[in-house]
Amino acid sequence: MNRLNHTPLICHPATPCTAVEAIDITVERTAAGGLELCFRVHGAPAAILLPSPQPSGPADQLWQHTCCEAFVSTVNQKNYQEFNFSPSGQWAAYRFTDYRERDTSFSPACAPIVALELQPNGFLLKAGLAPALLPADQTLQLGITAVIEAADGRKSYWALQHSAPQPDFHLRPSFTLTLNRNPP
Repeated sequence: MNRLNHTPLICHPATPCTAVEAIDITVERTAAGGLELCFRVHGAPAAILLPSPQPSGPADQLWQHTCCEAFVSTVNQKNYQEFNFSPSGQWAAYRFTDYRERDTSFSPACAPIVALELQPNGFLLKAGLAPALLPADQTLQLGITAVIEAADGRKSYWALQHSAPQPDFHLRPSFTLTLNRNPP
């Protein structure tokens, strides 16, 4: 599969959310081998706390506020990457050698692209990952997630699938989306 259209993310039952009605995603493998992700967050804009706009660039701890994310790996591999896309315009890219074992020497080859569009019923966040940011393998396995911070400060955790009683996006059984490399 090279495209996933308007697939819903599921709110973790341990973190109910009244600020957001639904989140759906579209993921597409580009002809060059990169990824385009589109997160549509449907809800009352006044009930969702968005980080203030910032210059595009890397930043840590983005997941502590409203943030969209992609976890990327390949079949039968323990290593994976995590990308955070903030509505502020900031981003983060991490590599892990195994479950939550971060490779601190990792430096991304280039910057992800992040664009925000405010809408009357929520927001649209688009993110682009160049081929240089992704594993070169034929088949990618992805976990697509989002953290939503409500205006009252409560956070909810959304994913294609939740694999534990508490939110944990790093669990490999949650990497449920498979995308094949486009033919040349």
